[in-house]
Amino acid sequence: MKLFTRTLMICSALFVAPVAFCSNQISGGVWFNYENVKHDKDSNGNLGNEAFVLYADGKADKDKGNWSYSAELRVGPGSFTDVDNNSTGDNVALHKAWIGFDLSENNKILIGKSQVPFGWKTINFWPGDMLEAGYGDQMDTGVKLISSVKGVDVNLAYFLADDWGKTSTDTTDDNRHWGSSTTYRKIKTGVADVQYPLTENQRVGASFQSGKLEDLISNQEDGKHSAWALYYLGQFGNFYTKAEYIDAQRTLPESYVQQQNLTVSEIKNQRLAIEMGYKWDEWNFYVDVTQAKPDTEGSTVDTVTAWAPGITYNYGPGWIYLEYLDQNGYVDRNGQVFEGDFAATYLSFDFYF
Repeated sequence: MKLFTRTLMICSALFVAPVAFCSNQISGGVWFNYENVKHDKDSNGNLGNEAFVLYADGKADKDKGNWSYSAELRVGPGSFTDVDNNSTGDNVALHKAWIGFDLSENNKILIGKSQVPFGWKTINFWPGDMLEAGYGDQMDTGVKLISSVKGVDVNLAYFLADDWGKTSTDTTDDNRHWGSSTTYRKIKTGVADVQYPLTENQRVGASFQSGKLEDLISNQEDGKHSAWALYYLGQFGNFYTKAEYIDAQRTLPESYVQQQNLTVSEIKNQRLAIEMGYKWDEWNFYVDVTQAKPDTEGSTVDTVTAWAPGITYNYGPGWIYLEYLDQNGYVDRNGQVFEGDFAATYLSFDFYF
């Protein structure tokens, strides 16, 4: 009942309120998958991770205004939300929700929860951002300016926090890399991204972000974070490729360091990501490879790697995904790199209406 009530309230806010002089489009979708974890020998895998998704998009009719909007509501265990640290306390999340205003033909401002303009995100479905961890598919709350001048794309943003509310750290989809609702969260973050065309089908880009951390133990601003990235995007007929280098730093809040008895407060590491793929008719073949190298004082962890090959097929109303994930390390909630051992096969299905 709790889940239904909150879902109904959010749906009402999204879809019942009229928007004057605006072309509206409302659609939905469902996804679920079969997951088989390699080291879970007592299981034949699980069919689950289900989610129901609602989309609302619209823009002002010609000569009626410069406004636009976009929202995506997810409900279910497969919503890619961090239940213990989101704003609803349930498997319900607004993945995005923003209102846009066209300042000119090539300049647009967004207010709400939108994509953090930093580097690029992986193409795979279920393996996710892997070791980009915290710098991949992030959606934060704030304001963003999108501009384009002679083929050069520029994004400038200022995000108040990770998510709605006072304690949520839910970046939906790339979660569990920025503290928690009881420790600390990311706040007051400025982001800049520039993409420059080398040729018609090749682009290079640079991203930078810097911000503060909010200590939720002592309820004060304490700690900071920063990162920069250089990346490449290429398309050669049916082939496509991406590459990215990220350098990240984080200074943890002092009270959190003391509470957890941590030996260091300065977290540093570098990330490398490469993606290659080939599209053929309704098929898409790809592989994502990411690495993380710790540079934190006292760390004895070597460079860790995650790779995820996959195949998708467009069957009409949606896609079928067959993907595999194998990684010998991970990045925790503090952005620190550790060794690990995880492998899984995913067979995912979705459809849209």
